[in-house]
Amino acid sequence: MFHVQLDPDHPGFHDRSYRARRDDIARIADRYAGDGAIPDAPYTAAEHAVWRTVTTALAPLHRRFAAREVQAMLERFPLPTGHIPQLAGVSTRLRAASGIRLRPVAGLIAAREFLAALAADTFLSTQYIRHASRPWYTPEPDVIHELVGHAATLADPRVAALNRRFGRAALRASEAALPAIERVYWFTLEFGLVREAGEVRAFGAGLLSSVEEIERAVLHTEHRAFDLDAIAATEYSPADLQPRLFVAHGVEDMFNKTSAWLDGFAG
Repeated sequence: MFHVQLDPDHPGFHDRSYRARRDDIARIADRYAGDGAIPDAPYTAAEHAVWRTVTTALAPLHRRFAAREVQAMLERFPLPTGHIPQLAGVSTRLRAASGIRLRPVAGLIAAREFLAALAADTFLSTQYIRHASRPWYTPEPDVIHELVGHAATLADPRVAALNRRFGRAALRASEAALPAIERVYWFTLEFGLVREAGEVRAFGAGLLSSVEEIERAVLHTEHRAFDLDAIAATEYSPADLQPRLFVAHGVEDMFNKTSAWLDGFAG
C-alpha cells in the first residue's frame, strides 16, 4: 500500500516508480515540524526535465494570455527554468516580499485547513511534480502549480492581503458556509479571469500553471459576469478542465469586490 493515495484515473496510478517518488517527497512534509528551513526534496533529473518542459512552454503563453499585471509579477519574482527550485529558497524570498511563507504538505488537504493557514501568513504547498506522461495538465496541485502559479503572485502585497482575507473568512465560517468561500477562492485566485483593453486575460494560478488550460480558458471557455453571489453558488470540479469561468473588469476590480465580499462575510 502506497502512503500517497491516487485516484485510479490519475496518470501516475499504475507507475510504481512515480508513486514511490511521491511517497518519498510526501515524507518530507510529514516530518517537517514547521520550524527552520524546509528540507530539500531530492528531485531526479527526470523530474527537473518535466519542470523545464512545462516552464519553457508556459513562458510564451503567459505573454499572450496572462494579465499584464500578472506578467509584471512574474518578472519581479523570477523562477529558474532549468531546474525545480526548492521550497526553502522560494519561501525566504516570499517572506521578504510580502510576509507569506511556504509550508510543505504531502498532497491535497481539507479546504478549511488550507484557507485557515492563509490567515497566519502561511501557504501550504506541495513539493512533488506531476507525472511526465501528462505535463500540460495536472488533476491535483503540484510544485509547478504552487510555484509558477502562486508564488509570483503571492509576492505581490495586494495578492498576499487578499489571501489573508480568505483565511480570516474561513476561520469565521461555519461548515455550511465554508463552501461559498472555497468557490470564490477557486474562481478568483485559482481560475480568475480579468478583462484588459477589451480582451480577456488569465489571472488565477490554476491557469498560469497549465499549458493545456490557459489558452482554452481565455478563448474557448464560457465566460460569465463577475457576480460574487453567483460565484459563491457555482459548483466546480478540481479534476476536470473548467467549463465556465468568471471575468472581472480588471485586476483591481477583482481585488476590490472580492475583498469587500470577504470582509463582510459573517459565516
